[in-house]
Amino acid sequence: MLLRLLAAVLAAICLPLSVPVHAAEVQVAVASNFLAPMQRIAAAFERDTGHRARLASGATGKFYAQIRNGAPFEVLLAADETTPARLEAEGRAVAGTRFTYAIGRLVLWSPRAEYVDAEGAILRRGGFAHLAVANPRTAPYGAAAAQVLAALGLGDALAARLVTGENIGQTYQFVASGNAELGFVALSQVMADGKLAGGSAWPVPDELYLPIRQDAVLLERGADNPAAAALLDYLRGDAARALIGGYGYRF
Repeated sequence: MLLRLLAAVLAAICLPLSVPVHAAEVQVAVASNFLAPMQRIAAAFERDTGHRARLASGATGKFYAQIRNGAPFEVLLAADETTPARLEAEGRAVAGTRFTYAIGRLVLWSPRAEYVDAEGAILRRGGFAHLAVANPRTAPYGAAAAQVLAALGLGDALAARLVTGENIGQTYQFVASGNAELGFVALSQVMADGKLAGGSAWPVPDELYLPIRQDAVLLERGADNPAAAALLDYLRGDAARALIGGYGYRF
């Protein structure tokens, strides 16, 4: 009885030591394509470290403008590598903290089964009224979609059928809601745990667009926040990388 009581007292003493004494919160700007995996990573991060990550999702180009105008983000998980580099060059990010946390992949997708063929021939065959793409000026996945259409020689032929989303999240909604029959979205939006979640898809061959290297960076506002540094470390860990890979990203 005395031993059980002693064990209970020791457990009560040790439990608070499993999380940081000074658990903190970090404000994270997350590219729309990475929101789903990041929500799961944030939950695991809070469980494992005690720190909390508060997420806001949107287009990387919009985040760049917001950060320049004083938005209170401390970490940026971009959909490209140029925006974090530009912020670092401008003194708005901490030098030496940039790294590629994932390489994104583009997919032509429809929620209808057997609608998109395995070679993407539907783009030439036609039979659809609207093709959704993200804004190529603000969303890297939109720029990649424009590169694919140009590489296939279909940019002019399909221009009148394009429906442009503000970011890749809105683009996905256009297709998922049926407002566009198909669209170019991030593979991570239609894949979970290594499998296509539904519908039909053509994973676009890598040679048709430039690699979508998605970089993370510590912003100046997070320079002294231990939760910000801890989150970036966590993203490099095996648990986070296994989860990221399950959404179709490469490294």
